[in-house]
Amino acid sequence: MANMVRAAVAIVVTVAAAWTALPALGTPGEKAGNGMSLKQVDELITSVSNWGRWGKDDQLGALNLITAAKRRDAARLVREGIPVSLAHNAVKDAADKAQAFGHRMVSTGATQNADSAADVYSVQYHGYYQTHLDALCHLFYKGKMFNGISQREVTESGAGRLSVLKMKDGLFTRAVLMDIPRLTGVAYMPGKKPIYPEDLDAWEKKAGIRVGAGDAILIRTGRWARRAAHGDWDFEHDSPGLYITCLRWLKSRDVAILGSDLASDVSPSGVEGPKMPIHWGAIWSMGVPILDNLDLERLSETAAKQNRWEFLLTAAPLAVEGGTGSPINPIATY
Repeated sequence: MANMVRAAVAIVVTVAAAWTALPALGTPGEKAGNGMSLKQVDELITSVSNWGRWGKDDQLGALNLITAAKRRDAARLVREGIPVSLAHNAVKDAADKAQAFGHRMVSTGATQNADSAADVYSVQYHGYYQTHLDALCHLFYKGKMFNGISQREVTESGAGRLSVLKMKDGLFTRAVLMDIPRLTGVAYMPGKKPIYPEDLDAWEKKAGIRVGAGDAILIRTGRWARRAAHGDWDFEHDSPGLYITCLRWLKSRDVAILGSDLASDVSPSGVEGPKMPIHWGAIWSMGVPILDNLDLERLSETAAKQNRWEFLLTAAPLAVEGGTGSPINPIATY
């Protein structure tokens, strides 16, 4: 047991030392510690807007960038026929009990006169545990949603516009895994560590790949590896993720879908205003749906083995009228 403890301590020390020994990520001009004022945050979020780009009545947002030609090109990425689920198994032991996945059997093999098994699922999927998709009606800012649509379109009956039903035909495009722990040679990123645009550029150079219009990008921080090693933590005050200036990078590349193994944003954000400015900038301003709490561990291993960081991404949200998102099981196929 003593040897096991010493080994565990050595692993933690090695991870910490790796981050300490490496140059600081990003450039000094826009460090999270320097922060931004509410005015600067508002100006940045507004500057990347796609409002009106596809017409005043548009409800698809950046998914318009996934054209028929883009889908055909994405399909050609399937060469070996290797599928990898990007969903974490439904979390029943969430520290926040409201976000725990509920599974109740109503008919089992022991039920008298039963001729089938049946069960009930229940889940509050928005949060930090269940793998899910955020639809464009999910976030409000200044009384509006994406494309200037009033937040009053969302009532007790659900979302009248921008609901997840607009994505009923599914997501089908080229995706790029941006494996930030591999960039720096560690198992997982430490808490509060921002990812800057320069880091995204560095990953592209390392992987020999460039993100383009209509792509999905998936940011791995190693969240599930960290959870396996240390359990849950205060996600809103100790999580790595994208710093707000990455919004300009996402807009410049015309990214259609953003995903990560936690919530995309570094927490705390280091800026004034919305606590998750990447979420607000992507969903509210650019019309980019977000995939939260992906499990990218197997994908990381598969991508490294294939030495290929691009693949076909497919996903089909539940067709819920008025839904603000959906639990989801995205699939990467090589």
